[in-house]
Amino acid sequence: MVEHIRKSYELGELTEEVAGDDPFALLRRWLQDAIDAQIIEPNSMCLATVDEQGNPDARFVLLRGFDERGLVFYTNSNSAKGKQLAHRSYATVAFWWGALERQVRVRGRVERVDDAEADAYFATRPRGHQLAAWASPQSEPIPSRAWLEQRAAAAEREFEGREVPRPPYWHGYRIVPDTFEFWQGRPNRLHDRIRYTRQPDGSWRRERLAP
Repeated sequence: MVEHIRKSYELGELTEEVAGDDPFALLRRWLQDAIDAQIIEPNSMCLATVDEQGNPDARFVLLRGFDERGLVFYTNSNSAKGKQLAHRSYATVAFWWGALERQVRVRGRVERVDDAEADAYFATRPRGHQLAAWASPQSEPIPSRAWLEQRAAAAEREFEGREVPRPPYWHGYRIVPDTFEFWQGRPNRLHDRIRYTRQPDGSWRRERLAP
């Protein structure tokens, strides 16, 4: 069914001159390219963590901000990923922008954002999303869809007529990168791969990898 699927990557190239010395600047340019290309959920990234037994896990989350400190996403700290990050505060994320034939991987330690930053972001969420954060015991087994909808209705009644506060278990997480890898598809599987590795003085070492 899938063994004969083939695609030749023809859209672009990634040279050292185009990549530059700053991986954050390159990520910003590529993310803007994905937004301009109207890719669905251009800020979607696959987050990989490990559990207490060392088993890998992965799921998609949304990038909600980044600067030179790192990449930020938000989640329920009682979820599977929240528990795994509490056990091992290190993660990898991967972006895939197929329409542009590009991939980015970012790896680094994970820290919580401060409460003020989390509160400020939570306040910008649609009200329904805010209520869902109270209604959903994320990653836990639940008896039915109806049970979840009843919880959502109860949260709506509880906060009727007032602002919805951030739940105490809902936090922001910042991935502080120590490596970036940028991948640009090229013909005949001779892809461009540029990796940046953070040095002890905070600078970045850039190197080309074999595809």
